[in-house]
Amino acid sequence: MRVAEALRTGWLEIASHKVRSALTCLATAIGVAAMVYTFSQIAGLQERFRKATELAGPGRLEVEPKEGYVSKGLSRGLTWQDAEHIRRAFPELYMVYPIARRWGARMRFDDFKNDSIGVRGTTPEWRRRDWVYKLRGRFLNEDDVRGAARVCVLLQPGGWVKKPFWAKYFPEQAMEKVLKRRDLLGRQVRLDEHLFTVVGILQEPPRDRDPRWFRREWGGGSGGLLYVPISTYRQTLLRSWGNANPDKVDGIEVDTGEGATAALYKKRITALLKSRHRGEEDFKVRDYREIIQGVITRIRQYAIAIAVIGLVAILAGGIGIMNVTLATIFSRIKEIGIRRALGATRTDIVTQFLVEATMLGSLGGVAGAGLGLLAVTYLAPREDRMAQISLVHVGAAMAIAAAVAFFFALYPAYKAAQLDPIESLHYE
Repeated sequence: MRVAEALRTGWLEIASHKVRSALTCLATAIGVAAMVYTFSQIAGLQERFRKATELAGPGRLEVEPKEGYVSKGLSRGLTWQDAEHIRRAFPELYMVYPIARRWGARMRFDDFKNDSIGVRGTTPEWRRRDWVYKLRGRFLNEDDVRGAARVCVLLQPGGWVKKPFWAKYFPEQAMEKVLKRRDLLGRQVRLDEHLFTVVGILQEPPRDRDPRWFRREWGGGSGGLLYVPISTYRQTLLRSWGNANPDKVDGIEVDTGEGATAALYKKRITALLKSRHRGEEDFKVRDYREIIQGVITRIRQYAIAIAVIGLVAILAGGIGIMNVTLATIFSRIKEIGIRRALGATRTDIVTQFLVEATMLGSLGGVAGAGLGLLAVTYLAPREDRMAQISLVHVGAAMAIAAAVAFFFALYPAYKAAQLDPIESLHYE
């Protein structure tokens, strides 16, 4: 039997039972959609890891307080002096800077009020890594740090290039609104009871183009974000907030400059700080590559779970196709008998039902590929830039669906070929 004839006959059979065929394809379509979505997510992981490592720095380390640690009273915790000692002990390091942060500060200027702005205390070295901004004005400099100058740099959220449908239901951030309407560069703003001069405005990239998918602050939450010199943060803001330990910081960022030296300096910095903290290891030093890899691992686990669900759905669709094929054979026994009487061989009968089943699987695969592409376009986290649509992945998912349908149709096709022609002709 010619394949072209089998395809024509199969299409006529599918078209004559539209509802049954559509329901049979449904599970396969859902499974293929899930697999296309999953493949598109996994495809970009390696490239994202490379870009994230480049942006963060190849030898990036993060020192932060150890959560849940009960101090013995010998250590003052992580302080800005620790960052100074790291810099003096290892002058060859590409970057060392402390970071202190607080949420919920109050900012005022003219008639604008913001009671939930985030404040970051840092040094000029902050801009050596993770720099994805457009800067108007200037950033903090060494004179600002030495003189504890009351200056700040505002972070302006980048908005969207193509706003996803779900973002339409969320209001713009307070700072996003005001910075669109007013130019604060060079203006004075009141941060709690202190006056600060805005010396720079950092424009973030659009959220759906931001390469910092693994860690980003996006304007510091709903209230916005500003940066001040670490010395000003300690001597002015922390004292006004009644902090008992103004030397304390929330972290120290380090970049060795080379990925190959990260492990070595991780040990050296740990030993130095443990000595400074009188034997207390109330801190932890983390390699950024481990942090990024941890994020990627969680994404991969999530994607694999979706792929497994998709594969189960495709298998369920295959079982459905097998049941439908068995029912079709039962309703076409007399037709099979007539074809055998006219000279059709067992191979012709097997070919006919395998082609019909494979066509059902392929149609489910095509529908699923369309659903999967829609899911990638509208449901994937566009701001993460994770989705990588590839025709290879789409084709692979569709091929799996067709192969599963073919496999599950083997038994019904074999049963049809084994029917006795004479008994089939007399079947009513």
